[in-house]
Amino acid sequence: MPHASAVMTIMINAARKAAKGLRRDFGETEALQISKKGAADFVSKADLRAEQAIFEELSKGRPKYGFVMEERGEIEGVDNSNRWVVDPLDGTTNFLHGLPHFAISIALERDRVPYAGVVYNPATDELFWAEKGEGAFVNDRRLRVSNRKDLDSSLFATGLPFKGKEGRALALKEADRVLANTAGIRRFGSAALDLAFVAAGRYDAYWERGLNNWDVAAGIVLVREAGGLVTEINGDSRPSHNGSILAANAEIYEAAKRILNEEN
Repeated sequence: MPHASAVMTIMINAARKAAKGLRRDFGETEALQISKKGAADFVSKADLRAEQAIFEELSKGRPKYGFVMEERGEIEGVDNSNRWVVDPLDGTTNFLHGLPHFAISIALERDRVPYAGVVYNPATDELFWAEKGEGAFVNDRRLRVSNRKDLDSSLFATGLPFKGKEGRALALKEADRVLANTAGIRRFGSAALDLAFVAAGRYDAYWERGLNNWDVAAGIVLVREAGGLVTEINGDSRPSHNGSILAANAEIYEAAKRILNEEN
């Protein structure tokens, strides 16, 4: 593996520690022929166990840093500049259905800007990691975004609002415009992995609305360090804090932004 800094090593170790429990719990999902309440409760416990493992490992490595965690919320630290942003299980529905497409997402923010990120899929053992100015990697291989220059051959990814979430009509309008101009759309159910796949050149672009900081903070670092562009869908500069995101290679970014904003 390429040399990882001290802080990156802490993040990677935290992700791997949490992954042990998620792998064990994932192996039990086939037996979840139980009520909705029971299934949700099972996933909630898996979430909490993974988050606890990450919290302990990161706290041990950097005890003064604060946290923003999906389950626990915000925990202030003595160090006001640095805080961890954690999603212990991104892709919960996939996890519950036995689909091996879910991830642990850990980011380090410095002055509320994503600085380093780890996205780890325990089911496939793919570890995506990046630190500002140091490049992006999957396991020991350097990552670069794709170099496709035309929309016709570009593959996009997105997330679509499910029952109980707002924004379905707008998401479908955007998807229709993208489908009319590209090679297709994939909807795999994990924002963290969608961004990691843009960094790896597997997708040429990804967009979504209604996201939380912990969904995207780590992935933003991955894409930027792999040579891609990441903004809000309208082009503004705080995708990790304002809920919408567009990530793409530099060649198609402007065209992607134009399509997504045509009627919005």
